[in-house]
Amino acid sequence: MKTGKCFCRRAKGLCKRTKCFFSWMIIVAMLMPALLLCACSRSGRLSKKSNGGRLMPGEAFEEEFLGTEPTDPGPEPIDPGPEPTDPGPEPTETDPANQFKKVAISLPTKSLQRWLDDGTRMKTALEQAGYEVDLRYAANDTQTQIDQVRDMILDKCDLLIIAPLSQSPYWDQLLSEAKRNNIPVISYDRLLMDTDAVDYYVTCDFYLTGQMQAEYIIEKLDVEHSDRPVNIEIFTGDASDNQTNFFYNGAMDVLDPYIADGRIVVKSGQTELDQVATVGWRTELAQNRMDALLATFYSDGTPLDAVLCSNDSTALGVTNSLVANYTGSYPVITGLDCDIANVKNIIAGKQSMSLFHDTRTLADATVNMTLDLLSGKEPTTNDDVRYNNGKKTVRSYLCAPLLVDISNYKDILIGGGYYTEQDLS
Repeated sequence: MKTGKCFCRRAKGLCKRTKCFFSWMIIVAMLMPALLLCACSRSGRLSKKSNGGRLMPGEAFEEEFLGTEPTDPGPEPIDPGPEPTDPGPEPTETDPANQFKKVAISLPTKSLQRWLDDGTRMKTALEQAGYEVDLRYAANDTQTQIDQVRDMILDKCDLLIIAPLSQSPYWDQLLSEAKRNNIPVISYDRLLMDTDAVDYYVTCDFYLTGQMQAEYIIEKLDVEHSDRPVNIEIFTGDASDNQTNFFYNGAMDVLDPYIADGRIVVKSGQTELDQVATVGWRTELAQNRMDALLATFYSDGTPLDAVLCSNDSTALGVTNSLVANYTGSYPVITGLDCDIANVKNIIAGKQSMSLFHDTRTLADATVNMTLDLLSGKEPTTNDDVRYNNGKKTVRSYLCAPLLVDISNYKDILIGGGYYTEQDLS
């Protein structure tokens, strides 16, 4: 039939078109993965380009093994605001500057101005450096000082500065506890004896002091050219004080050659340390001994040319005795410390000189050593040989003295701010 043939022809054309359509669909479906892969690769290259060619963390792994972009990490974290100001390096447990917090200072007494001044100066400087300071005075009592230092150790101080009032067998036992707790100990002005627990010593050069006192006498009396032997007597401090040994040895090393050849005569014959020592450096004991020497050896008019006194407290006792009992030409008298009463005697012509150990310098040197120790630095010392305390040779820093007499006391003591004119009037 005509109609049937026409329909079949139309149907056959439709089939061809349908077949063509499905063929294109198959081709597109086959090409889609390749197109998607190219798109992903281009996206990755753009991402790398925006990061200077560097892969973000995890990107290499995902591209190589997954062939897709990384899983979405979720929303961006909230902006915490600007970075805080850089506080510097973080402290660490081994940073020495953070290991020490408290410095304990034990001094003999408040009754002498120099100890008050020394304590105040050290305390102020250390507090300004950021450290807590426990400053105590022992009221001239050794047991009180030992008890105070024991409390300081129990309070977990980080460094001890001790000016011992006197030597005691208890110091070794007590300071051994400090050593076990890694607490450095600085012996101040006076050396702690018979203990290996003292680490450093800050003091004046007492051997040099003795030398300077003896040399002053030699020069003032012109012993080298004198037409007669000169007569002297010798006074030093407490025999149990290690400073006394240095005073004595320094002076005798200068005087001994002149005594040996007869140019210097000690009329009393008292030249050994135990003969010339003054218990406790006490003025009244020095005065009593001088009274006895004058009565025994100089009451017949024999001239007394000089008295070597290791410090001002013994010199004051000697001067008091001379004023009361001696009528001859006034002798040369040495001293140490430039105490107000003795400087007044220098001005009045009753004492020839006094060596000045500026305790401000001593205190400052101790503060510097303390700061070095607390910051992990090696402290500066200038004598690691001479100062042996019976258990060890203690590394030391020595301050040199200045000679003060009528010619320069104003420049050194008043000009230096140590005293005022009113103090000495």
